[in-house]
Amino acid sequence: MRFSVAVPSAGILVGSVGTVLLCTTLLTGAAVAQVAPRTPITVRPAGARASDARADTLLFLHALYDALDRANPRVRAASELSRAANARVSGATKPPDPELQVGFMNYSLPRLAPDATLGMRQLQLMQMVPLPGKLAAAGDAARARAGAAGSRAADTRWEVRAATAMAFYERWSAGERIEIARATRRLLEDAAAVATAMYRVGEGRQSDVLRARVEIARMDEEIIRMQVMAESARARLAAAVDLPESTVDGTPVLPIFPDSVPQRADVQSLALRNRSMLAAGEAEVRAAVAEERLARRERWPDLLVGVQYGERGMAMGTDRMGSLMVGATIPIFARSRQLPMRVEAAAMRAMSEAELRSMQADTRARVTEVHAELARARRLTALYLTTVLPQAEAAAASALSSYRSGAVDFMTVIENRMVVNRYREELVSLTAAEGRAWADLEMLISQPLLAPAGTR
Repeated sequence: MRFSVAVPSAGILVGSVGTVLLCTTLLTGAAVAQVAPRTPITVRPAGARASDARADTLLFLHALYDALDRANPRVRAASELSRAANARVSGATKPPDPELQVGFMNYSLPRLAPDATLGMRQLQLMQMVPLPGKLAAAGDAARARAGAAGSRAADTRWEVRAATAMAFYERWSAGERIEIARATRRLLEDAAAVATAMYRVGEGRQSDVLRARVEIARMDEEIIRMQVMAESARARLAAAVDLPESTVDGTPVLPIFPDSVPQRADVQSLALRNRSMLAAGEAEVRAAVAEERLARRERWPDLLVGVQYGERGMAMGTDRMGSLMVGATIPIFARSRQLPMRVEAAAMRAMSEAELRSMQADTRARVTEVHAELARARRLTALYLTTVLPQAEAAAASALSSYRSGAVDFMTVIENRMVVNRYREELVSLTAAEGRAWADLEMLISQPLLAPAGTR
């Protein structure tokens, strides 16, 4: 008799404890879900102790920027190419080197002795003097090419910065998702324990236990996938700064985003005025114009000036002589050489202008796309924080209350809580998307927009 009475009493007790435990678990989950998405979350390797969190280093985006400026191979290569282009400028403005010749005239063979009457020694110096305007045009073209190389080096730096930011935000997003998935897994583990206890005493269903286990396995798969993404992003960060992967270990900390989004027209005007790629295109156009001007002068002959000194031994002493020579090149192949050079130079100028217009159009389109993405991320973030997440939390709380009264089943409570966690993941994705959009915008206008973390 006591045994038969003890069973229902135990069932009531376990069911009550299970309900209390479930309520505590879900309320804890709700508290975790309300953590601000931009708060840095400490990411520790699997198996690390909680005490290790204090030793975990922080990873700042602006520190990565400083590192890539020092070590990135693409940035270094572009900088050296610019230095090489600048080194060519001074030589382009100088005429060809003079030619010095030494001659021994009218020596008899095989004795190699000078003829008594005609033998002499000669020293000749020749200099080609380009037509006025040629050196100036060549110098203008070389300076423009050097300016284009410098602008391309700056654009390469901004491209590498943007790629580094993409990997940084991907790693931050993966870390945040890992923490959300781990919190969700802990929630599901507790819920599965409650469902199992209630099923054992006849208060629950086996399908609730099985569904909870399936969700736990899905969270394990999500954690593994996010860990792989975090490792891939870490590898890309290490490649960006050309350093071992251990140098980019640590918890990513978001920079400070601007309070407002600038007007699209202002950003477009700034991009068209400041973007390094466009500056390089404009310099290429200037170089092409200078080279076309030079090509038009190539048909005209260049001047040759020379002096000559000669001496020979005579019975009365050494006989010394001097000569002055003036000549000019004769462009007899102008129809097949100099005139086609004009056509080539005109075509290169037209190509440079077309490429510049194409880059300007692409810049305007990219600014529009990035500005729209930035505005979308901002609006959706505000919507999630003010409406979607609070409503999802309210729905989860309502499901929990209804479960207490028996109006809904166990899985309805779990599904509502999973919806909240999915919205948290969406909020993380939106924050990362905003960061990537700011990085793209910095590249387009070639100037920084984000303040380092901790400056406010």
